[in-house]
Amino acid sequence: MSATTGVCAVILAAGEGRRLRPLTEHLPKALCPVGNVTLLDRALARVAALGFTGPADLAVNACYLAEQVVAHVGDRAHLSVEPGDPLGTSGGVALLKEWIGGRAVLAGNADAYLAPADAAEVSDLAELLAGWDGTTVRMLGVPGPPKEFGSHRFAGFSLLPWDFVTRLEPVPSDLVRTAWRPAEREGRLEVVEYRGTYLDTGTPRDYLQANLHAVHQGNLIAQDAVVTGAVDRAVVGAGAVVAGQVTRGVVWPGAEVRAGEVLRDAIRVGRELTVAAD
Repeated sequence: MSATTGVCAVILAAGEGRRLRPLTEHLPKALCPVGNVTLLDRALARVAALGFTGPADLAVNACYLAEQVVAHVGDRAHLSVEPGDPLGTSGGVALLKEWIGGRAVLAGNADAYLAPADAAEVSDLAELLAGWDGTTVRMLGVPGPPKEFGSHRFAGFSLLPWDFVTRLEPVPSDLVRTAWRPAEREGRLEVVEYRGTYLDTGTPRDYLQANLHAVHQGNLIAQDAVVTGAVDRAVVGAGAVVAGQVTRGVVWPGAEVRAGEVLRDAIRVGRELTVAAD
């Protein structure tokens, strides 16, 4: 029997990304690019490597700037659009109970940046499912601080058996309160250590760090970008123009760094918005 039998995947992409403002005033956090690939596409590729593809086995939720997420996902997954304000990680999964239909849930935060220690690894989530007996709550973790669960902190993905999913309500709440801590109290929480690099991309500083990690502290320039200036540890998006200097920076698709400008430890959006990441 496959490790994914009786399991579906849910990528949580509804959040506002308040700590990442003003970047997230332009794009939902899930669609912010890291290494010129959206965080959401990275998450979708990660679960696809385990066989979770298509609207029968994969769902994505949306709320903040939902129309952008819906358009981006298209028919690649079942879409759950939350009315009003975001319901949080717990409420978002609860709203999908009918679609989940008795299965266990591999739930992942779209904004989690994960990079396996072994670049040749087919799926760095496989260990989360390996040997699972279907009764425990499993969580991907990296050594703390902060030490949230034992000696580890949460690293973006968890595995919930159906009986835990049934407890969830479609009201604003998060999985730490409704699933992980209860499982811990019941002796049903397992932390599976992630041996690669994990960043939550929640702040401009961490978002820049994730971009530079994704390109191995080098440069990544989109094929149709125009760079006549100097770049050093920079990610330059599609259609961007760089005539100035970029050092440890991210230039979003279609953005511009004009001649004489210096972008250092920052993210450029459009022609004017610069978000410091120091």
